[in-house]
Amino acid sequence: MVSAPDGTSLHAEAYGEGMPVIFSCALNTTHENWRPQVAPLVEAGFRVVLWDYRGHGRSEVPADSGAYTMERVVEDLGSVLDWAAPGEAAVLAGLSFGGLASLHFALRRPERVRGLLLVDSGPGFKKPEAQARWEASVEKTAAYLEAKGMEPFVASRSVTMMVGTRPELPEAQAALRAIAEQDPAGLARFGRGIAGPAPSVIDDLAGIDVPALVMVGEHDTAYLRAAEVMEARLPRAQRVVIPGGNHIVNIEESEAFDAAALRFLTRVRDAAL
Repeated sequence: MVSAPDGTSLHAEAYGEGMPVIFSCALNTTHENWRPQVAPLVEAGFRVVLWDYRGHGRSEVPADSGAYTMERVVEDLGSVLDWAAPGEAAVLAGLSFGGLASLHFALRRPERVRGLLLVDSGPGFKKPEAQARWEASVEKTAAYLEAKGMEPFVASRSVTMMVGTRPELPEAQAALRAIAEQDPAGLARFGRGIAGPAPSVIDDLAGIDVPALVMVGEHDTAYLRAAEVMEARLPRAQRVVIPGGNHIVNIEESEAFDAAALRFLTRVRDAAL
Protein backbone atom coordinates (compact mmCIF):
# COMPACT_ATOMS: atom_id res chain seq x y z
CA MET A 1 0.00 0.00 0.00
CA VAL A 2 1.38 3.38 -1.07
CA SER A 3 0.44 6.45 0.94
CA ALA A 4 -0.90 9.43 -1.02
CA PRO A 5 -0.13 12.99 0.18
CA ASP A 6 -3.53 13.19 1.91
CA GLY A 7 -2.96 9.85 3.65
CA THR A 8 -5.15 7.71 1.37
CA SER A 9 -3.74 4.19 0.95
CA LEU A 10 -3.27 3.12 -2.66
CA HIS A 11 -2.81 -0.43 -3.89
CA ALA A 12 0.21 -0.82 -6.17
CA GLU A 13 2.24 -3.71 -7.59
CA ALA A 14 5.60 -3.69 -9.38
CA TYR A 15 7.25 -6.46 -11.41
CA GLY A 16 10.59 -6.78 -13.16
CA GLU A 17 13.46 -4.39 -13.69
CA GLY A 18 14.26 -1.78 -16.31
CA MET A 19 12.43 1.24 -17.70
CA PRO A 20 9.24 1.72 -15.64
CA VAL A 21 5.84 1.55 -17.32
CA ILE A 22 2.88 2.56 -15.14
CA PHE A 23 -0.53 1.26 -16.20
CA SER A 24 -3.64 3.23 -15.23
CA CYS A 25 -7.02 1.58 -15.69
CA ALA A 26 -10.36 2.59 -17.15
CA LEU A 27 -13.11 4.03 -14.95
CA ASN A 28 -14.76 1.43 -12.67
CA THR A 29 -12.11 -1.22 -13.41
CA THR A 30 -9.03 -2.32 -11.46
CA HIS A 31 -5.35 -3.08 -11.85
CA GLU A 32 -6.39 -6.65 -12.74
CA ASN A 33 -7.44 -5.40 -16.19
CA TRP A 34 -3.74 -4.97 -17.00
CA ARG A 35 -2.64 -8.39 -15.72
CA PRO A 36 -2.19 -9.84 -19.25
CA GLN A 37 0.57 -7.32 -19.95
CA VAL A 38 2.75 -8.13 -16.94
CA ALA A 39 4.53 -11.28 -18.15
CA PRO A 40 5.37 -10.21 -21.72
CA LEU A 41 6.66 -6.79 -20.67
CA VAL A 42 8.71 -8.14 -17.78
CA GLU A 43 10.20 -10.75 -20.11
CA ALA A 44 11.16 -7.93 -22.49
CA GLY A 45 13.04 -6.13 -19.72
CA PHE A 46 10.59 -3.54 -18.42
CA ARG A 47 9.46 -2.71 -14.88
CA VAL A 48 5.67 -3.05 -14.92
CA VAL A 49 3.66 -1.10 -12.36
CA LEU A 50 -0.08 -1.64 -11.75
CA TRP A 51 -2.20 0.39 -9.35
CA ASP A 52 -5.75 1.23 -8.32
CA TYR A 53 -7.20 4.73 -8.13
CA ARG A 54 -8.65 5.88 -4.82
CA GLY A 55 -12.12 4.41 -4.51
CA HIS A 56 -11.19 1.58 -6.87
CA GLY A 57 -9.95 -1.98 -6.50
CA ARG A 58 -7.95 -2.60 -3.35
CA SER A 59 -7.20 1.07 -2.70
CA GLU A 60 -8.81 2.94 0.16
CA VAL A 61 -12.26 4.45 -0.33
CA PRO A 62 -12.31 7.95 1.23
CA ALA A 63 -15.71 8.85 2.67
CA ASP A 64 -15.27 12.56 1.98
CA SER A 65 -16.45 13.50 -1.52
CA GLY A 66 -13.94 16.35 -1.44
CA ALA A 67 -11.13 13.79 -1.62
CA TYR A 68 -12.07 12.99 -5.21
CA THR A 69 -10.47 15.50 -7.58
CA MET A 70 -8.25 15.26 -10.65
CA GLU A 71 -5.49 16.97 -8.66
CA ARG A 72 -5.63 14.08 -6.19
CA VAL A 73 -5.36 11.55 -9.02
CA VAL A 74 -2.25 13.30 -10.34
CA GLU A 75 -0.76 13.31 -6.84
CA ASP A 76 -1.66 9.65 -6.39
CA LEU A 77 0.02 8.69 -9.65
CA GLY A 78 3.10 10.63 -8.56
CA SER A 79 3.18 8.77 -5.25
CA VAL A 80 3.00 5.40 -7.02
CA LEU A 81 5.82 6.45 -9.36
CA ASP A 82 7.93 7.62 -6.42
CA TRP A 83 7.41 4.24 -4.75
CA ALA A 84 8.05 2.09 -7.82
CA ALA A 85 10.87 4.07 -9.46
CA PRO A 86 12.21 6.85 -7.20
CA GLY A 87 13.62 9.75 -9.19
CA GLU A 88 13.02 8.08 -12.55
CA ALA A 89 10.88 9.09 -15.50
CA ALA A 90 8.36 6.50 -16.68
CA VAL A 91 6.20 5.68 -19.63
CA LEU A 92 2.59 6.27 -18.60
CA ALA A 93 0.13 3.80 -20.09
CA GLY A 94 -3.58 4.38 -19.65
CA LEU A 95 -6.81 3.03 -21.08
CA SER A 96 -9.86 5.31 -21.44
CA PHE A 97 -9.90 7.50 -18.29
CA GLY A 98 -6.41 6.17 -17.55
CA GLY A 99 -5.15 7.85 -20.70
CA LEU A 100 -6.71 11.18 -19.74
CA ALA A 101 -5.22 10.92 -16.24
CA SER A 102 -1.82 10.23 -17.81
CA LEU A 103 -2.13 13.35 -19.95
CA HIS A 104 -2.98 15.46 -16.92
CA PHE A 105 0.07 14.09 -15.12
CA ALA A 106 2.32 14.75 -18.13
CA LEU A 107 1.23 18.40 -18.17
CA ARG A 108 1.90 18.87 -14.45
CA ARG A 109 5.00 16.69 -14.04
CA PRO A 110 6.73 16.56 -17.45
CA GLU A 111 10.11 15.75 -15.89
CA ARG A 112 8.76 12.37 -14.73
CA VAL A 113 7.31 11.30 -18.09
CA ARG A 114 9.42 9.50 -20.70
CA GLY A 115 6.56 8.56 -23.01
CA LEU A 116 2.81 7.98 -23.27
CA LEU A 117 0.86 4.88 -24.29
CA LEU A 118 -2.72 6.09 -24.74
CA VAL A 119 -5.22 3.28 -25.33
CA ASP A 120 -8.85 3.74 -26.44
CA SER A 121 -8.75 7.13 -24.78
CA GLY A 122 -9.34 10.81 -25.43
CA PRO A 123 -8.25 14.26 -24.27
CA GLY A 124 -11.65 15.32 -22.95
CA PHE A 125 -14.44 17.28 -24.59
CA LYS A 126 -14.11 20.65 -26.29
CA LYS A 127 -17.83 21.28 -26.82
CA PRO A 128 -19.91 22.03 -23.68
CA GLU A 129 -22.82 19.94 -24.90
CA ALA A 130 -20.59 16.88 -25.31
CA GLN A 131 -19.19 17.42 -21.82
CA ALA A 132 -22.72 17.71 -20.43
CA ARG A 133 -23.75 14.42 -22.07
CA TRP A 134 -20.71 12.69 -20.60
CA GLU A 135 -21.38 14.00 -17.09
CA ALA A 136 -25.01 12.89 -17.35
CA SER A 137 -23.85 9.40 -18.34
CA VAL A 138 -21.41 9.24 -15.41
CA GLU A 139 -24.13 10.42 -13.00
CA LYS A 140 -26.50 7.73 -14.30
CA THR A 141 -23.87 5.06 -13.63
CA ALA A 142 -23.09 6.48 -10.17
CA ALA A 143 -26.76 6.46 -9.20
CA TYR A 144 -27.14 2.88 -10.49
CA LEU A 145 -24.14 1.72 -8.44
CA GLU A 146 -25.47 3.34 -5.28
CA ALA A 147 -28.95 1.92 -5.74
CA LYS A 148 -28.18 -1.61 -6.91
CA GLY A 149 -24.56 -2.40 -6.06
CA MET A 150 -21.88 -4.32 -7.91
CA GLU A 151 -23.59 -7.63 -8.71
CA PRO A 152 -26.20 -6.22 -11.13
CA PHE A 153 -23.60 -3.79 -12.51
CA VAL A 154 -21.16 -6.50 -13.62
CA ALA A 155 -24.08 -8.44 -15.14
CA SER A 156 -25.27 -5.44 -17.17
CA ARG A 157 -24.42 -4.35 -20.69
CA SER A 158 -21.64 -2.24 -19.21
CA VAL A 159 -19.50 -5.37 -19.07
CA THR A 160 -18.22 -4.77 -22.60
CA MET A 161 -16.80 -1.39 -21.52
CA MET A 162 -15.08 -3.01 -18.53
CA VAL A 163 -13.68 -6.33 -19.74
CA GLY A 164 -14.41 -6.30 -23.47
CA THR A 165 -16.53 -8.15 -25.98
CA ARG A 166 -14.99 -11.54 -25.18
CA PRO A 167 -15.96 -12.00 -21.53
CA GLU A 168 -15.40 -15.75 -21.78
CA LEU A 169 -11.62 -15.23 -21.87
CA PRO A 170 -9.89 -16.24 -18.60
CA GLU A 171 -8.25 -12.80 -18.42
CA ALA A 172 -11.63 -11.10 -18.78
CA GLN A 173 -13.15 -13.34 -16.11
CA ALA A 174 -10.34 -12.49 -13.67
CA ALA A 175 -10.78 -8.80 -14.37
CA LEU A 176 -14.54 -9.07 -13.88
CA ARG A 177 -14.15 -10.80 -10.52
CA ALA A 178 -11.91 -7.97 -9.31
CA ILE A 179 -14.40 -5.38 -10.55
CA ALA A 180 -17.25 -7.12 -8.73
CA GLU A 181 -15.37 -6.96 -5.40
CA GLN A 182 -15.22 -3.15 -5.39
CA ASP A 183 -17.12 -0.73 -3.17
CA PRO A 184 -19.88 0.89 -5.28
CA ALA A 185 -19.81 4.02 -3.12
CA GLY A 186 -16.18 4.63 -4.01
CA LEU A 187 -16.83 4.26 -7.72
CA ALA A 188 -19.80 6.63 -7.51
CA ARG A 189 -17.76 9.29 -5.70
CA PHE A 190 -14.89 8.93 -8.16
CA GLY A 191 -17.23 9.26 -11.13
CA ARG A 192 -19.00 12.35 -9.82
CA GLY A 193 -15.91 14.11 -8.49
CA ILE A 194 -13.25 13.16 -11.04
CA ALA A 195 -14.21 11.30 -14.19
CA GLY A 196 -17.38 13.24 -14.97
CA PRO A 197 -16.07 16.82 -14.62
CA ALA A 198 -12.50 15.97 -15.73
CA PRO A 199 -11.07 19.03 -17.52
CA SER A 200 -10.23 18.72 -21.19
CA VAL A 201 -6.58 18.92 -22.26
CA ILE A 202 -7.21 19.23 -26.01
CA ASP A 203 -5.71 22.70 -26.21
CA ASP A 204 -2.65 21.63 -24.19
CA LEU A 205 -1.58 18.60 -26.21
CA ALA A 206 0.97 20.52 -28.27
CA GLY A 207 2.97 21.12 -25.11
CA ILE A 208 3.46 17.41 -24.33
CA ASP A 209 6.71 16.78 -26.16
CA VAL A 210 7.39 13.11 -25.48
CA PRO A 211 6.99 10.02 -27.68
CA ALA A 212 3.39 8.87 -27.68
CA LEU A 213 1.64 5.83 -29.06
CA VAL A 214 -2.09 6.31 -29.55
CA MET A 215 -3.72 2.91 -29.80
CA VAL A 216 -7.39 2.26 -30.55
CA GLY A 217 -9.52 -0.76 -31.36
CA GLU A 218 -10.89 -0.92 -34.89
CA HIS A 219 -14.48 -1.12 -33.62
CA ASP A 220 -14.23 1.33 -30.71
CA THR A 221 -16.24 3.94 -32.58
CA ALA A 222 -16.51 6.29 -29.59
CA TYR A 223 -12.73 6.78 -29.56
CA LEU A 224 -11.61 6.52 -33.19
CA ARG A 225 -11.94 10.27 -33.75
CA ALA A 226 -10.31 11.06 -30.41
CA ALA A 227 -7.31 8.95 -31.45
CA GLU A 228 -6.99 10.97 -34.66
CA VAL A 229 -7.12 14.24 -32.72
CA MET A 230 -4.41 13.13 -30.30
CA GLU A 231 -2.18 11.91 -33.11
CA ALA A 232 -2.56 15.25 -34.87
CA ARG A 233 -1.99 17.45 -31.82
CA LEU A 234 0.66 15.61 -29.84
CA PRO A 235 4.05 16.60 -31.30
CA ARG A 236 5.57 13.11 -31.33
CA ALA A 237 2.58 10.79 -31.65
CA GLN A 238 1.94 7.72 -33.75
CA ARG A 239 -1.50 6.09 -34.07
CA VAL A 240 -2.10 2.35 -34.33
CA VAL A 241 -5.51 0.79 -35.01
CA ILE A 242 -5.83 -2.77 -33.69
CA PRO A 243 -7.87 -4.95 -36.10
CA GLY A 244 -10.90 -6.55 -34.48
CA GLY A 245 -10.45 -4.60 -31.25
CA ASN A 246 -13.07 -2.76 -29.26
CA HIS A 247 -12.68 -0.69 -26.07
CA ILE A 248 -10.74 -3.16 -23.90
CA VAL A 249 -8.30 -3.99 -26.66
CA ASN A 250 -5.51 -5.15 -24.32
CA ILE A 251 -7.68 -8.12 -23.26
CA GLU A 252 -9.69 -8.67 -26.45
CA GLU A 253 -6.68 -8.62 -28.79
CA SER A 254 -3.82 -9.05 -26.36
CA GLU A 255 -1.26 -10.43 -28.83
CA ALA A 256 -1.66 -7.51 -31.25
CA PHE A 257 -1.75 -5.05 -28.36
CA ASP A 258 1.39 -6.45 -26.75
CA ALA A 259 3.29 -6.49 -30.04
CA ALA A 260 2.49 -2.83 -30.78
CA ALA A 261 3.18 -1.75 -27.20
CA LEU A 262 6.52 -3.56 -27.07
CA ARG A 263 7.68 -2.01 -30.36
CA PHE A 264 6.93 1.43 -28.98
CA LEU A 265 8.40 0.84 -25.52
CA THR A 266 11.58 -0.61 -27.01
CA ARG A 267 12.05 2.47 -29.21
CA VAL A 268 11.58 4.76 -26.21
CA ARG A 269 14.04 2.73 -24.14
CA ASP A 270 16.63 2.54 -26.90
CA ALA A 271 16.43 6.29 -27.54
CA ALA A 272 17.42 6.95 -23.92
CA LEU A 273 20.54 4.73 -24.06
